Amino acid sequence: MSSKHGPYIDKFFPEPYKKMLEVSKTMRQIYPEVDLPLSLIELINVRVSQINGCGTCLSLHVPAARKAGVPEKKLDALAAWHMVDEFTEQERAALQLAESLTLLGTHQGHLAARVACEVFAEEQVAALEWAIVTINAFNRISIASGHPLL
Repeated sequence: MSSKHGPYIDKFFPEPYKKMLEVSKTMRQIYPEVDLPLSLIELINVRVSQINGCGTCLSLHVPAARKAGVPEKKLDALAAWHMVDEFTEQERAALQLAESLTLLGTHQGHLAARVACEVFAEEQVAALEWAIVTINAFNRISIASGHPLL
């Protein structure tokens, strides 16, 4: 039940982990209701997992992003999205929001949310923020546990 990094916290206390999975499942039902494509959600999942250095989540979400239709060229350049032209205005706003809510020390969360509200409806921004919060939580669970690549 433990790894070289510490205990698998999801195995020692499975109930909170199950609740996290329920949050993720609920959000996956909401995204289409607010007209957010799964490709955008997976792009966020990959970028946040890159920032946090979560190999487990990257090994899950990079293939999921491909399956959701994110072009390989975008995945290849994702870490440098600021510097390339391949990303749409919506993707840029979502990625900026993802980075601001992942790198909390920048104190840019509210600014990024305001910018995102210029590109998305408020309920879409709220759903994007839930996506970002959720993947950050899963990154931390996997990193704390030392989960292997999938």
